[in-house]
Amino acid sequence: MTDFSAPTGQKSWLIWKAETWRRMGSDLAYILPGFFVALASFTALTGLFTLGISTFILWVGLPILIACLATARWFAGINRAALRRWAGNIPPVHYRTPHKYSIAGMFKNLADPQLWKDFIHGFLVSFPLRTATFCTAITFLAATAGGLTQWFWMRFLPQDNTTLAELIGLDTYLGVSPETAEAWFGLVYGAVFLLLLPFIIRALALADAATSRALLTNETAALRARTEGLTASRAQVVQEEASTLRKIERDLHDGPQQRLIRLQMDVEAAQRQMESNPDGARALMDGALEQSREALAELRQLSRGIAPPLLADRGLRAAVESLAAKSAVPVTVNGSLAHGARLAESAENAAYFVVSEALANVSKHSGASTATVSVDAQSSELVIQVSDDGDGGAHVGKGHGLAGLVDRLSGVDGSLEISSPEGGPTSLRASIPLNG
Repeated sequence: MTDFSAPTGQKSWLIWKAETWRRMGSDLAYILPGFFVALASFTALTGLFTLGISTFILWVGLPILIACLATARWFAGINRAALRRWAGNIPPVHYRTPHKYSIAGMFKNLADPQLWKDFIHGFLVSFPLRTATFCTAITFLAATAGGLTQWFWMRFLPQDNTTLAELIGLDTYLGVSPETAEAWFGLVYGAVFLLLLPFIIRALALADAATSRALLTNETAALRARTEGLTASRAQVVQEEASTLRKIERDLHDGPQQRLIRLQMDVEAAQRQMESNPDGARALMDGALEQSREALAELRQLSRGIAPPLLADRGLRAAVESLAAKSAVPVTVNGSLAHGARLAESAENAAYFVVSEALANVSKHSGASTATVSVDAQSSELVIQVSDDGDGGAHVGKGHGLAGLVDRLSGVDGSLEISSPEGGPTSLRASIPLNG
């Protein structure tokens, strides 16, 4: 059978050309609209900045400058979105937490360096740069299209004009008419521009992208802020853990320990009265039995939220199903996490704590008749979702059972989302990253 496919070398060349032209289309889609964004940002920021500076002495200019920087940030977001579409991933950016709009707060907001970098990009840099790149790209596109089609449209021009080919003597050198020489000349420079066009457009896009990355992203500041946030959240978690341990110690001392001491004393008294006063000994033993039941109940209450041996032995799925079985509200457990599958210890402990607290709140406060727990282990994160058909109104404010979940999750770089409108239903979604 005859193979009509192209040779391997020709295939590679065709693939390279197709990729080159596809990339040029992407570069043009990044460059050309960027000029109009730069024009709009330059116009808006020029008006706001000049008005703010000119009226600053009257204090009216202060909120105008704040509005100017907010506008610069908005345009910077548009530019970052365009850069992300063109380049894929881009470095992160960090802004300081905005302050209240008092006089002192507005001055503090003016001190955010990233806002001024956004302003410099939108006011001083992007407009002249993108004007140059836009004009260069349009010029080369027009020259390429004009040269390749010159043989067609030159017939509609006045015939008494002297052509470029005629000026340089190309018609005499080739021995053809000036019109033919001009048509061939157009095809030649059009073909040359066509070959150079992808590389020129690529260079223009890279220059624009490099400027945007330099001014509109700040990976160092973003990482520093993230580190500070994680350090603070982990310190909060450690403090809460220490407080919880002290509370458990105090509760053990005041509750089960006292009952066990009373149990020991009752048993010893019953032993002494076993022969002389059997009825009294029986009463003491009945009291001791009641003390043991109450001590056991208090120990179970204290152990809620502490990772049980079941979690360490059989994994998160089994521990969650154990919590569901003990819940006062019927709970269904589903999700992709298999029985026996093991995750990082910190992730399992945090997830167990979330499910324990969530189901405790469902039982105590929701008025729900059913609840569902979903445990999904994806490639990069563990997602816990607890839903119920209760009355709603749950939130993470102080004084509520869910107040500690945000800090607990932030200690493992996790996040919490709650949807609980009045009247229900309630849905709690916790996301915990799985590193490695």
